[in-house]
Amino acid sequence: MDNKRIEELAKNPRFITGIYNYCDRWCERCVFTSRCMNYALSEVESSDPETRDINNKAFWDKLGEILSSTLEMVKEKAKEMGIDLDAIDYEKIANEEEQVHRMAEKQPYSIAAMEYIGKVDDWFKSNKEQLEAKGDELVSQSQACISDTNPEDDAVKINDCLEVIRWYEHQIYVKLCRAATGLICTNPNDTEFSIDDANGSAKVAIIGIERSIAAWAGLLPHFPEQEGSILGLLVILKRLQAQVESAFPNARSFQRPGFDTEKPK
Repeated sequence: MDNKRIEELAKNPRFITGIYNYCDRWCERCVFTSRCMNYALSEVESSDPETRDINNKAFWDKLGEILSSTLEMVKEKAKEMGIDLDAIDYEKIANEEEQVHRMAEKQPYSIAAMEYIGKVDDWFKSNKEQLEAKGDELVSQSQACISDTNPEDDAVKINDCLEVIRWYEHQIYVKLCRAATGLICTNPNDTEFSIDDANGSAKVAIIGIERSIAAWAGLLPHFPEQEGSILGLLVILKRLQAQVESAFPNARSFQRPGFDTEKPK
């Protein structure tokens, strides 16, 4: 896609400015895809099935084209603003960003979120056979047409819970590190943006935590023998939620573009 086409899309009034900055990247479940420029770009660029396959050369060729177009646009905008990109000390910036990233990883809530990832992975590994057995059980119930059972609905609910847990498992940590970065990078010349970005990222993390809590609670009736381990994970999430809300007291009131400001059409 050329720069002109990207600029045309950016000017389209149906797109909500910045909606993609504070979303959970779960496009398949999003009601705002028709109003998201990032989604529109990805659909246009990935219309060829081969460009969707990370193991295919076409994927990397297309990615290279997108990055090249983006770089050209950055250079043009920098020139318009009188910024000399060649004068920027990129090594210094990279070192500073690495230092900030390490500080973000050491925040209590970031550490807790990483620990949660480990606990979730352990749970899935140790319960792999039980999950498979539950699937076989539901298939048998469906084939036997046992009264007072609804195996199809149970299968859908269980699968949905598992998908939610896995989707947000790593994202919570990533969003919290970004939120931490926003606070760490705050300076007199960029206070508003950094704090707003921190609150927006923290809100996405909180939403992920709440949906994960609901998903684990949804699994409980189907895996009563795992009540202890699931309750343990719920305790971890509730504690993490309290940590995040304490560190980012204004996160919940942050208005995410689109999601909190408009109704889906």
